[in-house]
Amino acid sequence: MPGFTKQAIRNSFIRLLNERPVSQIKIKDIVEDCGINRNSFYYHYQDLPSMVEEIILEEAENIIRSHPSIESVEECLDVVVSFAMENRRAALHLYNSSNRDLFERYLWRVCEHVVDTYFQTAFAEDSLKEEDRRILVCSYKWQCFGAVMDWLSGGTKQDIQMDFHRICELKQGMLEEVIRKNSGTN
Repeated sequence: MPGFTKQAIRNSFIRLLNERPVSQIKIKDIVEDCGINRNSFYYHYQDLPSMVEEIILEEAENIIRSHPSIESVEECLDVVVSFAMENRRAALHLYNSSNRDLFERYLWRVCEHVVDTYFQTAFAEDSLKEEDRRILVCSYKWQCFGAVMDWLSGGTKQDIQMDFHRICELKQGMLEEVIRKNSGTN
């Protein structure tokens, strides 16, 4: 039963976060929403900030665990924005909250994982110098992170997935050409 209660608290918080900013959510609101008492909340979480941090970190871990391989650059961004697309207002409320640093760390970690996984999956056979691989991973990680931060700062109004997929179409073959040149098989 404790796992069920903790999940109910988590679900209530995310539901409330989709309605209003973090600063306007109180423990009282969460326990009323999920039908438990305050003691049950405190059994699972020390306070509201520790709950927010745990939920953000758990979400990052869930995304990482559920994507052991990434087949395309487009999929990298799709994975990165999956929670934000399902919970736009919640993502905006986290982005605009005092918990923004946690959100950015979560986003950075997920970006790093998906891009690194993509390179491991898509280019496992290619002989790429480790330093070049590191630089390419950093570059794509920056692009994913920057795209999401720009999307959030603009209020999630544009279609981030469509824009990112179009960028990938425009850059089609560029990464493969860099790897081909790097491997010396001109």
